[in-house]
Amino acid sequence: MAAEDPAITKRDEPGEARVSHASIMNNTTFDSSMKIYVAGHRGLVGSAIVRNLQKKGYDNILARTHAQLDLTDQVATEAFFARERPEYIFLAAARVGGILANNRYPALFIHENLVIQSNVIHAAYKNQAKRLMFLGSSCIYPKLAPQPMKEEYLLTGPLEPTNRPYALAKIAGIEMCWSYNRQYGTQFLAAMPTNLYGPGDNYDLNNSHVIPALIRKFHEAKQAGKREVVVWGTGSPKREFLYSDDMADACVFLMMLPDDEYISLLGSDETETGRFEPPLVNIGAGNDIAIKTLAELVRKVVGFSGEIVFDTSKPDGTPRKLMDVSRLKRIGWSSRTPLDEGIGRAYADFLRAQQIVA
Repeated sequence: MAAEDPAITKRDEPGEARVSHASIMNNTTFDSSMKIYVAGHRGLVGSAIVRNLQKKGYDNILARTHAQLDLTDQVATEAFFARERPEYIFLAAARVGGILANNRYPALFIHENLVIQSNVIHAAYKNQAKRLMFLGSSCIYPKLAPQPMKEEYLLTGPLEPTNRPYALAKIAGIEMCWSYNRQYGTQFLAAMPTNLYGPGDNYDLNNSHVIPALIRKFHEAKQAGKREVVVWGTGSPKREFLYSDDMADACVFLMMLPDDEYISLLGSDETETGRFEPPLVNIGAGNDIAIKTLAELVRKVVGFSGEIVFDTSKPDGTPRKLMDVSRLKRIGWSSRTPLDEGIGRAYADFLRAQQIVA
């Protein structure tokens, strides 16, 4: 008799292989006593999810700062899950940044994100969490993917090289959710938001995304009486933007779906069905804007009267990144905040943050 492979036969964790989603449907009901863990609750994504949950009356929210719980520490992460046993998990903790940060720190981006998501997803499974939502990014799709980008375009072409390490980590997170669903019947769903902006954003010019970077650049230029602001690239690429509170509303909407609707989003086992159906849902506004037009809009909101100069020696990144959000719309959710209104709110938040720092 051949020796058993201990990596396959070990049974020191809950669950058995090949458990179907249908076998664990439990007619989930949601109430304010549910224990919900928001990983990354201080970030742009996590803080918006916390606000949305609180607004809807969910008050049993677990939140830990990095100082309280380092999610790159497997022992600490598993101890937290074993002690608190959260039922619903929003995995919004991640190392994030713009083109400059991704180019400068590629090893940091792939390593930290792989470790965080591996620790949290596995701990959620071990402690029998009911549902987990893994938050990613639209950069998971190929650089030259057909537009708008459907969930089925995942893994169909080369990635944008400037953020490939981050994107590959997020793709690995999707595959982890899919694999745990296949093997253990978990209910882990990946949600891929488009470019986000809003309250609590990062305005550091070295590692921020485009809207907060533009807000800070135009504000500081206005304060200094400058005649021009330099923007990276040609201004021709088109991007989609979603206000963070809209994104959070979509995430909570998805997490709280009835069992039959939620499980229908968890994809299928491709080895059995022959269909490529990852547990993946795009979250976006459904429309995009050229960076040049965006810069002009931010300039107007901030009140800067000078010129915009485009530094064409700097990279543009992907030519266009528009999410196909038809799957999300079919189940009843659409974004609500117009871009100009959202940028106005973001600028007001930036000014409040400036006053606090001062």
